[in-house]
Amino acid sequence: MPLSHQDQVTLLKDILNNHQTDCCGSTAECEQLERLTKSLMVNAQVNQNVKNILQDVYYYSQTGAQTADLDQHILSNQENLSQWVNNIDQFS
Repeated sequence: MPLSHQDQVTLLKDILNNHQTDCCGSTAECEQLERLTKSLMVNAQVNQNVKNILQDVYYYSQTGAQTADLDQHILSNQENLSQWVNNIDQFS
């Protein structure tokens, strides 16, 4: 059974929160973020303001999946991570 867009948003926020809290993550999580953001960006039920945030999250996840030092990438995006989650909460 596929996830609803609301379930996808919840999963996306959980991964971002974990990155923000733990200051570490995995390439698989970044790849999961990529898949989630792509799916949500084409979903008509998702608020346009959230889609704008998803573009930033997509870039973050792509860069994270390809970086040699993922923990440093996460650490350097700490402020963005919390801001994205807050903004997604505000618009969804």
